[in-house]
Amino acid sequence: MTTPAAPASPVRGTSPIRAKFRRFASDRIAMTGVVMFAVVALLCIFARQICAFDPNGIDLTAARQAPNAVHWLGTDQTGRDMLARTLAAGQISLLVGVCSVLIALVIGTVLGALAGYFGGWIDNLVMRLVDVVMTFPTVIVLLTLSAVIGSGTANTIWIIGALSWPLACRLVRARVLSIREADFVAAARVMGAGDLYIIARHCIPNTTDVLVVFASLGFVAAIMAEAGLSFLGLGVQLPDASWGSLLSIAREASVLKQYPWIWLPAGLFIVFTALAANFIGDGLRHAFDPKSNKESVE
Repeated sequence: MTTPAAPASPVRGTSPIRAKFRRFASDRIAMTGVVMFAVVALLCIFARQICAFDPNGIDLTAARQAPNAVHWLGTDQTGRDMLARTLAAGQISLLVGVCSVLIALVIGTVLGALAGYFGGWIDNLVMRLVDVVMTFPTVIVLLTLSAVIGSGTANTIWIIGALSWPLACRLVRARVLSIREADFVAAARVMGAGDLYIIARHCIPNTTDVLVVFASLGFVAAIMAEAGLSFLGLGVQLPDASWGSLLSIAREASVLKQYPWIWLPAGLFIVFTALAANFIGDGLRHAFDPKSNKESVE
């Protein structure tokens, strides 16, 4: 009598989140971006440990010194160490980028979810508001609001965040329009779940993929917007500095030609950070997009 074969053990499937993470981790360009961004973030976070000089400390006896053994990136017109100042400016620029994106995500997610779920006059009202905000030239509105409301780090964050939410709103609305017809949403309604509960528990969590990609690319846009405002003198103000305000020093022809170490490091940091965030954003888009032409990890 033959012994019946033991049933095969079920094969454990890979969760969607884990599969997306594996696709992202297998993207060499995306992981290069992660490493690049981590280097920039760590340098800025541990600025005090890396450079002992006060970023706002003035030493007129060491003014406009070229890079040397004491001041690795030289000094500016008032003798402030440019390494300490560039890293401290990076803290402000990264803070502006992160906080502005968070503001845009909150406004865009809430309005987009309400418009996509309820439709009707709410959808029309939100979409007309989006159209109005996107109609105005961004640069002109940024300059106008900065001049009216006032400059400074906090105002810069709020202005950039308040003008960056329409794209997030459109992305969330488009996703919620399809999610609200899903079976699990209908089941939640039958079980007595309220509309706000369904939006918060089922609709918004299923927009994470598009929001993650938006955040990675919106972060770059926020840093560039802040750099533009600070370059024109309407962003971060003294004694604080950002990469954009450090670049504004190059408006003087003498500084631009004779003292490149004063403005060049900030420009390189902006380019380096923007490249890293774009690499990460492309990797996230390929990882979350099921129709991506990238090879998926088996």
